[in-house]
Amino acid sequence: MTLEVYTDGACLGNPGPGGWAWAVVGGPWASGVAADTTNQRMEVTAVIEALRSLGPEAGDIEIVSDSTYVVHCFNDRWWEGWIRRGWKNSQRKPVANRDLWEPLVALVTSRGGVSFRWVKGHSEDPGNDFVDALAVDAAQTQQGRSGVDGL
Repeated sequence: MTLEVYTDGACLGNPGPGGWAWAVVGGPWASGVAADTTNQRMEVTAVIEALRSLGPEAGDIEIVSDSTYVVHCFNDRWWEGWIRRGWKNSQRKPVANRDLWEPLVALVTSRGGVSFRWVKGHSEDPGNDFVDALAVDAAQTQQGRSGVDGL
């Protein structure tokens, strides 16, 4: 059985104070903050934090995200080209947010069993709405939270 994990990031201004969140339906959830960041960084951070928190013992995981940036990186295998080109993008420029992408790619490839699914944001998907609210709250209050059974 594959564990569905919703992730999201938020930023007040871009850059500005940010928040990230992840949640398992019927299970644990967490959010965290960054004082001066971007929305893209918070989206990637949410996935890193989810995978680190759940660990390999969680089994197969499907990351559900409204971030095409995150989902396309793995489903379209952008990361393979980045590595092949020495962490340069297709325009031969340094990959943005490499400091986050490198550990995330390492987590996903070493762990195995991680897939990615895109969901449209703000489309009344309960999981996406939950992590969006957590990430926005974290960005606004600059305080992370955690719990269980939030979804």
